[in-house]
Amino acid sequence: MAVKPHVQPSQPTGKDNLKTAALIAIFLIIAIAGLTYVKWWPYYNKAIHAALTRSIGASILNPDTTASPSWGLAIGYATAYFKSVWKAALLGILLGSLVQVLLPSKWLYRVLGRSSFRSTLLGGTASLPGMMCSCCAAPVAAGFRRRNVSVGAALAFWIGNPVLNPATLIFMTFVLSWKFTLLRVVFGLILTFGVSHLANRIADRKDSGPAPEAAVAAADAIGQDEESRPFLLRWLKSLGFMILNVVPAYLISVLLLGAFQNKLFPVSLGSGIIAIIVFAVVGALFVIPTAAEIPIIQSFTAMGLGMGPAAALLLTLPAISLPSLLMLTRSFSRATLLFVLGSVVLIGIVGGLAGSILL
Repeated sequence: MAVKPHVQPSQPTGKDNLKTAALIAIFLIIAIAGLTYVKWWPYYNKAIHAALTRSIGASILNPDTTASPSWGLAIGYATAYFKSVWKAALLGILLGSLVQVLLPSKWLYRVLGRSSFRSTLLGGTASLPGMMCSCCAAPVAAGFRRRNVSVGAALAFWIGNPVLNPATLIFMTFVLSWKFTLLRVVFGLILTFGVSHLANRIADRKDSGPAPEAAVAAADAIGQDEESRPFLLRWLKSLGFMILNVVPAYLISVLLLGAFQNKLFPVSLGSGIIAIIVFAVVGALFVIPTAAEIPIIQSFTAMGLGMGPAAALLLTLPAISLPSLLMLTRSFSRATLLFVLGSVVLIGIVGGLAGSILL
């Protein structure tokens, strides 16, 4: 039987490097233009408003805490939520699809593909300009995973977007206090970089991807295959896959959570370890727009919620959500997503205990 020769990955030429740089530049131009319109400029104006008024608006939750779950509550919350996030959601889906067709596979693997802390660090750092909520960042994280980016880097990008959002930290300092901001930064760093890196260790073989040598060869093969198909066809296929796998779960879970919103946050618990645990769990599952945790915490503390549960919400409410977890079920293994969920809840509880002492 003839032995197949070992195929070495093709070495990049000067022309290949120039093409890679051009594709990355195109992606960055689209991302910068989109983020400027959707995030950076509106948040600049919002920061000024927060500094002058010590407020960024009312809570998105229904103020009638006695209301029973209903279709009306579901529609009301979904309407308010999507009115706030639709531009960012569309941008997230667009960037998630473009990640798969513009950013070269081999380049992505070299930068973010290794299961090392360096890849996790770069993924989390790349999240800082995004300033997206967990659901808007999820399509981009899914796009990264389809391009063989490591579990740690993709998770750090997903979690870092809402948790370490610089604009939210500025709003928080003006509206709540610097102590809330400090608590968010300290535990946010643990969530973004610590939990994401540890997830590499518990990811199964399918989740982690092939061995480094095989991954390089696979990335090289993907890159060669890309050039054999028209760009528009590849992008439309990527966009269609993204929409079909993201939108249905997104819509249904937002409606479900909106219907039960008034039963999920028992403010009457006040403070104490039970309240901290409950709010840590609920915060990790509920879905909100970017920075909405700030007016929610304001309203809840005014109603008598203790600082411990408020601190737990501060950490878990933006970090992840049931919709974003559902959106990523095809991108990460169940074990990885359960690990992330459990870690967010645990850090929320620890942060809540710290907050009950420091805030």
